[in-house]
Amino acid sequence: MQENLINQTKEAFRSFFQSEAGRIFLAPGRINIIGEHVDYSDGFVLPAAIDKHICFAVKKVDDSENCTFFAKDFNESFSFNIHQKQTPVEQTWANYLLGVFNAIQESGKKIGGLQIAFSSTIPMGSGLSSSAALECGFAYILNQIFDLNLSKKELALIGQKSEHTFVGVKCGIMDQFASVFGKEHQVIMLDCNSLEHQYFEANIEGYSLVLFDSCVKHTHLTSGYNDRRRDVDNGKKVLWEKFPEIEKFRDFSFSMLDEVRAEIGETSYKRCLYLLKEIKRVEKAAKALSEGDVEYLGQLLIETHSGLSTEFEVSCDELDFLVEETLKENGVLGSRIMGGGFGGCSINLIKDENVDEVIENITAKYKADFDIEMKVYRVKISDGIREYKRNEFVV
Repeated sequence: MQENLINQTKEAFRSFFQSEAGRIFLAPGRINIIGEHVDYSDGFVLPAAIDKHICFAVKKVDDSENCTFFAKDFNESFSFNIHQKQTPVEQTWANYLLGVFNAIQESGKKIGGLQIAFSSTIPMGSGLSSSAALECGFAYILNQIFDLNLSKKELALIGQKSEHTFVGVKCGIMDQFASVFGKEHQVIMLDCNSLEHQYFEANIEGYSLVLFDSCVKHTHLTSGYNDRRRDVDNGKKVLWEKFPEIEKFRDFSFSMLDEVRAEIGETSYKRCLYLLKEIKRVEKAAKALSEGDVEYLGQLLIETHSGLSTEFEVSCDELDFLVEETLKENGVLGSRIMGGGFGGCSINLIKDENVDEVIENITAKYKADFDIEMKVYRVKISDGIREYKRNEFVV
């Protein structure tokens, strides 16, 4: 897969720019094993980079004032002058890149002319964070080629800033962090506030992580997300009024939440209850992974889906169906909705020997019930953004 992607991207560069690329870079997408909606509530997340990438073929052009991109998958190009102040443009994909350049320009660092062709195996709109790979991949390239001396943390923050300022999405830091900091066979337990993090071995030998893409995205994703934020903030406000000595939301106890249940109302209570339970599940999942307790990890995924569906209420009929039917299959230890909700993918922990049968059965059931062709992504936990070295594998 990587070999094909690299060859296709090099050929796209050769065809568009009529020359050879000088360097090749790979920026991965990401999954989140567990920890949904806790990134804005003093919680932890457990992401990992995966073996789906954006490949960048790059050539430094010393005598040029332009940075020119060719997006192979869109068959579109875009160019900007490196000495000018940039503003958002109509081509959405270009804004992710312009935002990165703008953040670096504002810091006073200088870059020169570049030619870049890129192509991807990260499915767009699937919740695997192709946007973070694009932003942080470009930031990483600029850092390497022009010796900007930016840290990995700074690269992740530049990617996030690009999305906030030029794309208009107020995303958290998890996606960018996972793309930059990912390590093969390891998950990252990340505190999204302090950015403190630690790695845990992903000991799931004999099992695979497989994503089932529902191919639906319900229109109330944004409004539903904002409603959930408001419900949670209502609960937090009352909790801190009653227990001002508590510094972080994650340190409230269930008994404290029970004390304010009547005051905050049943909806806010359910939202906060889910979050407090999910924060604890992340810590348990990291431990389970590192100890190779795959069965317990699967149980935690099931608990998370139940919480997202009944307490946080961000699932939908399609995802509930996929999870419920998948859990009936042989060799499935866990399944849950992954991401913000109201559509997208489920993440499934399946015994290797049963993967093909489960995919076949669930694809047929989903088609029969919803008349939708489900997409399937088999993923492995991978390294973060890196430069491809010529003899790394035969191409």
